Amino acid sequence: MTDDTHNPALKSWIETANSSDIDFPIQNLPFGVFRPRASRDAFHIGVAIGNQILDLERCRRAGLLESLSDALLTTVSAAELNPLMALGSTAASSLRTRLSSLLRAGAPAREELLVSMKDAEMALPAAIGDYSDFYASIFHATNVGSLFRPNNPLLPNYKYVPIAYHGRSSSIVVSGTSICRPWGQIKGAGDALPTFRPSERLDYEAEIAALVGVGNDLGETVELNSAEDHIFGLCLLNDWSARDIQAWEYQPLGPFLAKDFATSLSPWVITLQALAPFRTAPWPRPKDDPPPLPHLSSPSNEAQGGFDVTIEVHLRSLRMRELGLPPLRLSRGSLRDMYWTMAQMVTHHTSNGCNLRPGDVIGSGTVSGRDEGSSGCLLEITKGGTHPITLPSGESRLFLADGDEVMLRGFCERAGFARIGFGECVGLVQSAPRPRS
Repeated sequence: MTDDTHNPALKSWIETANSSDIDFPIQNLPFGVFRPRASRDAFHIGVAIGNQILDLERCRRAGLLESLSDALLTTVSAAELNPLMALGSTAASSLRTRLSSLLRAGAPAREELLVSMKDAEMALPAAIGDYSDFYASIFHATNVGSLFRPNNPLLPNYKYVPIAYHGRSSSIVVSGTSICRPWGQIKGAGDALPTFRPSERLDYEAEIAALVGVGNDLGETVELNSAEDHIFGLCLLNDWSARDIQAWEYQPLGPFLAKDFATSLSPWVITLQALAPFRTAPWPRPKDDPPPLPHLSSPSNEAQGGFDVTIEVHLRSLRMRELGLPPLRLSRGSLRDMYWTMAQMVTHHTSNGCNLRPGDVIGSGTVSGRDEGSSGCLLEITKGGTHPITLPSGESRLFLADGDEVMLRGFCERAGFARIGFGECVGLVQSAPRPRS
């Protein structure tokens, strides 16, 4: 539900937060973990506001958060968001309300509580224990399936089961971390035998990630109507993928080394409270599709289970940077077009009694839509590497080259509410490391 913190008329005493196109107005207030750049201080929690970061530890020391409960007050001094997320949405909402009051125009301007974003080093927002990545876009699944099974792109279970694989949390990195081209076993169509070499078909996947807040006990299932009580917020995710390694290794158990060399996560977590104005019905299933099984169906999910989040992908090559050219937008899609909602993913994940924990990451899978220009990966855009993209520098791409910089951007817009953004999720492709002799 929306409240006074979503009021589009609200302004902040931080002037950069009042621009109509800023990602972080006072109506957003996302959480992240930072420290001043070149500092050896411990990382701690901050809130993005305009082009500044409100330091919650400084707020606590200044006595500005004393109205909060002792349990909540303790979490703002942590080095990651896990303790705050574990308290649930009521605690997060209380903190959001207090921060909104502190930052509004008319409140005392406390510049000493701020750190400029350009002077801050960001860390992963949470200690991530587990990472599961879904395949929730039927458009992505159909486009990819058509490349390999033209007459049968969707497997029989797709419309019944939210498909996912278990990823590698140790290789999740914060936005801005460079990505090394991976080595792997590759067997091309004309190869008699596989060889071990660097990937030549490196790709990105534009996704939205849900960070788990309140966990569930082992053996405990989460009902669909309460599934979102277990989601703290959303951020951007790039599931880097080596398509040539993936093609050789994925049968019979699915992705492994083609995926777990790196996954990039944006540093700012947009809370479900901030996203309340941008709820929407999920993509409408065709009438001849089977309805979700009862444990994956509810009137509230069908009415408001989706999020109207736009996600864009931009690319800038090394040559483009040398020429001073801006990034090229490759695609624009929306999370509202997914076949399965975030709540359904949580419920399915726990339906066998699997326990989720604060800080776990649940990826949406590639966000692709039905329209031209909405495909969320190069595998789709280039139709399996057969239709090259021409860059403004005159270069062409089927897949990513060394020196390419991939930028995901996300935002929400709706009439009657302030626009809010997700910031960026950026990764620069570096050449494959030389193998040790």
